[in-house]
Amino acid sequence: MLKDFFSKKKKYASIPREEAKQDIPEGLMQKCPDCHKIFYRKELKKNLNVCPNCEYHHQMTAYERIDSLFDEGTFEEWDQEIISENPLGFPEYLEKLEKDRKKTGLNEAVVTGKATMEGMETAFAVMDSRFRMGSMGSAVGEKIARAVERARELHIPFIIFTASGGARMQEGVLSLMQMSKTSIAIQRFNEAGGLMISVMTHPTTGGVSASFASIGDYNFAEPGALIGFAGRRIIEQTIREELPEDFQTAEFLLKHGQLDQVIPRHDMKDVLSTLLDLHAEGSKPS
Repeated sequence: MLKDFFSKKKKYASIPREEAKQDIPEGLMQKCPDCHKIFYRKELKKNLNVCPNCEYHHQMTAYERIDSLFDEGTFEEWDQEIISENPLGFPEYLEKLEKDRKKTGLNEAVVTGKATMEGMETAFAVMDSRFRMGSMGSAVGEKIARAVERARELHIPFIIFTASGGARMQEGVLSLMQMSKTSIAIQRFNEAGGLMISVMTHPTTGGVSASFASIGDYNFAEPGALIGFAGRRIIEQTIREELPEDFQTAEFLLKHGQLDQVIPRHDMKDVLSTLLDLHAEGSKPS
């Protein structure tokens, strides 16, 4: 028996050949940053980019979100030709914009247009953080302001999904001016009796959170979304206090009255379409 035991051959781990590794398509799998489980990207996409294990909300592209919410074949895109220039002559800015256009298939960090949701027409803007981190430059502000103005003219509601790192540094004060431009457009829309719904997704920070993202008739957010103005470390250094662990999360803001509701992605369409139906008459100017 001892002889048999010692005569057993050692087992070694087999290392795949480089050719075998190349057989696995790149980007086939995705690891959840919350529970660390690995899933097929197709599986995640089918589940609206929500982790099947822990329900962590992965980011969605602008067009993925549009496809998940609006009736098929009703999407009409607006102002696709509006793109950022380089008014301040910032070094390599135009090259970075072009690189993002090729990477994302977008001309800018926001997609605007109109479509129907459960048969009800609405205008909308959907930000995409893959393009310059969703930062708000002149083109982003112009597209959102125009979409709000057109919603006012058409007497239809306006829904915005925000995802942004804040103002775009390469455009300086021109970027900051978009805060007032978009806010004024929304005020005019509100005075005309328009309905605006804001949905903050991960992340919504800086000048975007301090302007149009926070002034809807309804202010919602997705679970776990980072929402705030200044960064956590800057605030802690300024007030010389340690902040709560969940500070600047959607759940923290809901607890302190800064949000109306935190809505899981699978419930988003039902909630939004219910509100559109409730305000079908109220969203029109009297």
